[in-house]
Amino acid sequence: MTTQTTPGLSETPWSPRSWRDLPADQQPPWDDPAALDEAMAELSRWPPLVFAGEARDLTAALGDVCAGRGFLLHAGDCAESFDGVGADAIRDKLKVILQMAVVLTYGAGVKTVKVGRIAGQYAKPRSSPAESRDGVELPSFRGHMVNDIAFEAAARRPDPGRLLESYHHAAATLNLLRAFTKGGFADLRRIHAWNLEFAAASSEGARYEQVAAEIDRALRFMAACGIDLDREKSLHEVDLYTSHEALILGYEESLTRRDSLTGDWYDCSAHLLWIGERTRRLDGAHVEFLSGVRNPIGCKLGPAATAAEAVALCERLNPDREPGRLTLISRMGAGRVRDALAPILRGVAEAGHPVVWACDPMHANTFTHASGYKTRRLDDVMAELRGFFEVCRDTGTWPGGLHIELTGDDVTECLGGSEEVTDADLESRYETMCDPRLNALQSLDLAFEVAELLRS
Repeated sequence: MTTQTTPGLSETPWSPRSWRDLPADQQPPWDDPAALDEAMAELSRWPPLVFAGEARDLTAALGDVCAGRGFLLHAGDCAESFDGVGADAIRDKLKVILQMAVVLTYGAGVKTVKVGRIAGQYAKPRSSPAESRDGVELPSFRGHMVNDIAFEAAARRPDPGRLLESYHHAAATLNLLRAFTKGGFADLRRIHAWNLEFAAASSEGARYEQVAAEIDRALRFMAACGIDLDREKSLHEVDLYTSHEALILGYEESLTRRDSLTGDWYDCSAHLLWIGERTRRLDGAHVEFLSGVRNPIGCKLGPAATAAEAVALCERLNPDREPGRLTLISRMGAGRVRDALAPILRGVAEAGHPVVWACDPMHANTFTHASGYKTRRLDDVMAELRGFFEVCRDTGTWPGGLHIELTGDDVTECLGGSEEVTDADLESRYETMCDPRLNALQSLDLAFEVAELLRS
């Protein structure tokens, strides 16, 4: 395959296959290499899921966030299910994202860039390659891109055919999202229709309705002043970009295409790809792969990260220092964010790297409940967010974004919130395949809190 030079690293040739020469963490133990090669070859012949021009538009929008003229809302499922590709589930997830974006934009007065963890979040890293139940050990569930959640030997076998299934489910999801966001559903005049039925009667639902009513009045005022609202495209449709963790590198390689306009390589599986805390090693395959595609990219930083590591990642992933190219996602934990994040913010700033700083207040606040379920307390999530904003304020950094796991379903996976999910409620509607997600009401709680933090 044709090679190019990694941007800013003229001595290093890059191709979509160059990651194969480096250590690749969290890759499934595929036991049929021929079937894997066949699936990758098939994927490489199929059309792109997203387009290079869309990825460039997102980079430009994130450039505005980097300059303090916007805010990134990066939200969606922990691990998408092949069984969840239904119109109602996708619509309800979109409703929550639209509601949160309205609250943030109206409450804080900044443009909200909307990126979904959707249409590709089918693979998950695991802390252990195997799990045991009642003395039986099987490979861990790695997401529907790799295997099935059923605790059976056949189901847990990594199946390359699932790479093709992932493409089809992502394409179906994208098709519906484009219809919703460009076909009238996202029209601001339908703002009341975004309130989910089970949420409307709650205190947060009522608070959202108050915001919606104020926006209605503003729209009527503009119309009365002679402004032709029908011609204002931004009132009737929205840009929702897709993202997922670039974990299974064979899938990402197969969907990487050279742009006919610029000659650059783009990973056309999603608009934005990110590297997780477990796979961000500088000499590893994931950093190598994403260093060469021109999509906007993200990288998670946990409490063990140092300023020197963060600067080195910036130099490796964004050597040209293009605003909007790189988002660094802090996931420190409520008790550690203030001490762990401050030196990293200062180090990156002193090195002159333009990045979007986003907060993932969920992953480092996960614990196992006495019932055996993994969960998170909304109070801890809020506490990490407040700590993130405080550190950004103290270091003169723009708090650029929020990265969370949520669902449009009325689940009881995270504890707390204005309509409190209690310890006794936890297992009543616990439906996630992996990590606990915020429900719609908790997501609105969070959006109002972030809007207040942005205002102040």
